[in-house]
Amino acid sequence: MQNHSVPLRFFVMAKILFQTLLSARSANTLATYGEGTAMKHQCDEPVTQMHLKPGMTVNELVSAMGKAGAYNGGSLYHAAEIYEQMLRDKETTKFFGLAGAMVPAGMGGIVSDLIKNGHIDILVSTGANLTHDIIEAIGCHHFHGTAFCNDIELRHDEINRIYDVYLPNEAFEHFEEFMQGVYGELEPKSTISISGLLRHIGLHLKTGILATAAQKGIPVYCPAVQDSMVGLQYWLFSQTNKVTVDAFADMPGLLDRCFATKKAGALLVGGGVPKNFILQSMLMTPNGFDYAIQLTGDRPDLGGLSGATLDEARSWGKITEEAQAVTVYADATITLPVLVAAVMERLNHA
Repeated sequence: MQNHSVPLRFFVMAKILFQTLLSARSANTLATYGEGTAMKHQCDEPVTQMHLKPGMTVNELVSAMGKAGAYNGGSLYHAAEIYEQMLRDKETTKFFGLAGAMVPAGMGGIVSDLIKNGHIDILVSTGANLTHDIIEAIGCHHFHGTAFCNDIELRHDEINRIYDVYLPNEAFEHFEEFMQGVYGELEPKSTISISGLLRHIGLHLKTGILATAAQKGIPVYCPAVQDSMVGLQYWLFSQTNKVTVDAFADMPGLLDRCFATKKAGALLVGGGVPKNFILQSMLMTPNGFDYAIQLTGDRPDLGGLSGATLDEARSWGKITEEAQAVTVYADATITLPVLVAAVMERLNHA
């Protein structure tokens, strides 16, 4: 019988090779950082065991997570520290990036409140989130569902699924009626920017992200608006009406703002187009972002933007070398409410 076992000498050789590569990597590190500046392992700050008690506030919980300091709980604490500084810094222009299906998950109210309370100066969103924001604002609803279902049956029942959230087709019928009416009030043969179009929509709503932004004069940018029902409804309108939406008309105002700002900070929920649009906005200026927080569930090792680390953004000059930045890898429907609640508590008790 043939022996398929691996000879012992293979493991010995592999160990020698590994130790050689490790030594070379250590030497490389010293060469890169210079002698005496190599990173050192320090054991002077012990992990504090968490003790929960009835009546703890959100900020107390986040602070306890910070004392434990491990994994994404520790990162969330650091995000709260950075976000508090960013909101307190009067010289900072505050960007907010909204990607992923956050409005269907009930996160839209948080964004509206941040705008209302003056904590967002510039909002960049996917068109999908704005579509769902409008659907909620005109009186339609998203519903609790389940991910464990028969999607073919849902199709026959005219129900759309977003993981465990359901949205009936009826909502899109009301959405289409509303959008065509709003677009119909645009001045014939005029040209309008994407942010101008979104402001026009917001002025016809009473609640939600677009309504609050319009009321507060906060620009909402949606560079991929055509990749949404908002864009599809405009295309439908444009077949019989002559109104031009200029995709580049927003750039002068945005870049003027970036050149004028002394500091810039960004809270990025998810990634995608909003993340890149925000971070690249400072590339044309001598500056970069001084504060940056990313809440994402995507991995950094697949090359996708949504999982790319904020340190990677330093190599592009999008974030300054000295910037305070952190990425929290977790479900944003958990991290966003906890982060905002903790920081609002701090600001209200200052």
